[in-house]
Formats: sequence, structure tokens, C-alpha cells
Amino acid sequence: MLDKAAAVLDCYRPDGGAFRLTEITARTGLSKTTAFRLCADLVRLELLEREADVYRLGGKLFELGSLVPRRHDLRETALPFLQDLFEATHETVHLGVREGHEVVYVERIHGHQALSLPSRIGGRLPLTCTGVGKALLAFSGADLTHEVLAQQLPRLTPYTVTDPARLRTALEKIQVSGLAYEEQEAALGVSCIASPVFDGPTAVAALSVAVPRARFHPATLAPAVRTAALGLSRVLRQGSSV
Repeated sequence: MLDKAAAVLDCYRPDGGAFRLTEITARTGLSKTTAFRLCADLVRLELLEREADVYRLGGKLFELGSLVPRRHDLRETALPFLQDLFEATHETVHLGVREGHEVVYVERIHGHQALSLPSRIGGRLPLTCTGVGKALLAFSGADLTHEVLAQQLPRLTPYTVTDPARLRTALEKIQVSGLAYEEQEAALGVSCIASPVFDGPTAVAALSVAVPRARFHPATLAPAVRTAALGLSRVLRQGSSV
């Protein structure tokens, strides 16, 4: 039964939303009776919320998610550096971690003129077509790189790199410079610079600045991104050595 309840919650990936019972049964493969009973229990536990005939994710999930130690501690440590990076650039700033072949966004700071981006806090995107994802992939070991490049690479826009050889070359350049570039690969009209964050030999996170294509000036943005990533890495390593 726990697996079935998890399937109900999992059907809200990747974008959340609100679903009627018929949609939940279609997404999970559960019978209408089972789905109705599970949804009622999840509403009682505040893991789902019901409004009229639709169900949404409940506020308790947000509360619990924010308490996950690894992400909570990383986010709290990273926030001053993300804020400094935002103040230096006045552009959208991201912090992400790797889970499998995806980047999960832990934090995002944007100004009054927010960009139209597929990224959101708690959301997932492929490692291969995001700046944060490329920075993580470049410093997550050769075995993972081989595994990712052996599969069909996802395409989010016409500019997404889907050729494994081109992506491997890009990852090698990231390993040399410590900077990952993404130009309209995740969203049209948006470019990004990212840099890995370390607490050991492999990247534990990456941070980035995303800007409209017309304002994309790598020579100006790259030093700020690199400085923020190095500063956060230094603090994480100091914390590990205490």
C-alpha cells in the first residue's frame, strides 16, 4: 500500500499541477476505488490537498522536503554566495545538485523581470542540456560520463547538443576551465554560465547565472560565477575538516 501511495505522489512529477481522480488513476494504473481511498488518506495526512474535484500536493511535503539534511545544509551554506552572485550580476542565479542523470534545483534567485525558464526549485532537468548539469557531469567521474553519453541525449530546444562527441568535447573543456556554458539549449533566448562546487574530488553541486541572450557577456559574468563557486567550495571543505 505504501508503494501505491508513493505512486500517487509520484504522478505529480515533474511539474506538480492539479489532477482529478480519473487523471490520477490513468497516471498510476490504480483502480478508481484504490486511488480514491489513497487520496483520502493522503489528504488526511496533509500530503495532498483537495479543492472541489481536484487534488494538489500538500504543504506538508514542502515542509518535509525543506528539512532534508543534505539539501538543507547545502542551501543554507550556499545562500550568501548566491546572494553575492545575484548582487554582482542582477541576473537569475541557480544552485543545483545531481541525482542520477538529472540536475535537481535546490535554490533559485531572480529579479523583478524573471526569465521564462524550465528550472524551478525542486524541479529536474537533464544534466546534458543545462549549464549546472554540464558542470556537475564534467566533475562526476568518467563512469557516469560514459553511461550518460551511451544513451540517447534529450533535446529541449533546437540548440540542444545531442551529439555525444560534441558533448564529450564540451565536458573536457569544462574540466580545464572550471566553467560550463549553455546557449539556448534549455530555453530559447536564454544563455547560462555555471561552475562546479566541491567538497571532495567530485562536484557536490553547481551554481549558475542565466541571462537573456542579448545580455550574455561571458567575459563579464564568468569571473563572478567562478568566484562564487570557489568561495562556496572553500567553506564546504572547511566545514568537512572540522
